[in-house]
Amino acid sequence: MSQGQVYFYWGEDDFAIAQAVEELRKLVLDPHWASFNYDKIAPTETNAVIQALNQVMTPPFGMGGRLVWLVDTTLSQQCSENLLSELERTLPALPQQSVLLITSRHRPDGRLKSTKLLQKYAHIREFSLIPPWKTEQLLKRVQSTAKEFDLKLTLAGAELLAESVGNNTSQLFNELKKLRIYAGNTTEPLDEGTIATLVTSNTQNSLQLAAAIRQGNGAKALELVADLINKNEPALRIVATLIGQFRTWLWVKIMVSEGERDQRLIATAAQISNPKRIYFLTREVESLSVRQLTSTLRVLLELEVNLKRGYEPLSTLQTKTIKLCQICYHKHK
Repeated sequence: MSQGQVYFYWGEDDFAIAQAVEELRKLVLDPHWASFNYDKIAPTETNAVIQALNQVMTPPFGMGGRLVWLVDTTLSQQCSENLLSELERTLPALPQQSVLLITSRHRPDGRLKSTKLLQKYAHIREFSLIPPWKTEQLLKRVQSTAKEFDLKLTLAGAELLAESVGNNTSQLFNELKKLRIYAGNTTEPLDEGTIATLVTSNTQNSLQLAAAIRQGNGAKALELVADLINKNEPALRIVATLIGQFRTWLWVKIMVSEGERDQRLIATAAQISNPKRIYFLTREVESLSVRQLTSTLRVLLELEVNLKRGYEPLSTLQTKTIKLCQICYHKHK
């Protein structure tokens, strides 16, 4: 590596970012000299940005390059004139073999001068989580990642794995490692039966929770809420799965209520990869009205907002789950 480089990674997929950082470490650093040439600077450190810029301007010691990682910065959300001046002075002038890595969980604000400066000098990569309701994207991610593991899955198996792990990249990699060991030297694709036996599925439990709510079964729903929280499933991830499922049910109900019978058209509108699922989804929501399903989404969005504001997860989930069951219990006449 002859020229100094700047990388900017952003998004909420912490696991994927951590993997990309590790790849960059291997690319830049000589393992024997890494302790001399690697700095990870937390946002809590005093003058973190200035410290990172000073460090990256120091040529590497010994073999390999220098890597300075500025963790979880807010440079692309807010940046003082002084910091902007330091960035403008430093980014074009990095020493050979020095690399500055900047990471942030937040989408860059394209209006800021600091963001425009990063767009000019940095290699920018996005690591956003796939929304749980975008099942087609989740399926494609499972299939592409399985190829990286040299692992064959049937379509139904890949769909079940996507449903089971949702957008949890870390769990996907762990489950594929397990499946790779199980598969051994076999060239036969793993089917849904094998995957159902081997894969941990908190998302499936969240889908069971959605089914219990749809049926108005308060006792079963509260039992599943407690089980998910006891398994340390993040409350916001539970809610994301519920929102995705109820949004799918609402789309199917609206299309069917308007007289649409073409399963492929309904599947496209509801972002469902397998049109054969439409028959079952239609049966699931035949006793509920569009109004009821719309009301459930309103409650779920309130629940999401409350959790993001720091409400206690278990009691908040329990309260809203009871309300959701009450909405669904009163069957549409």
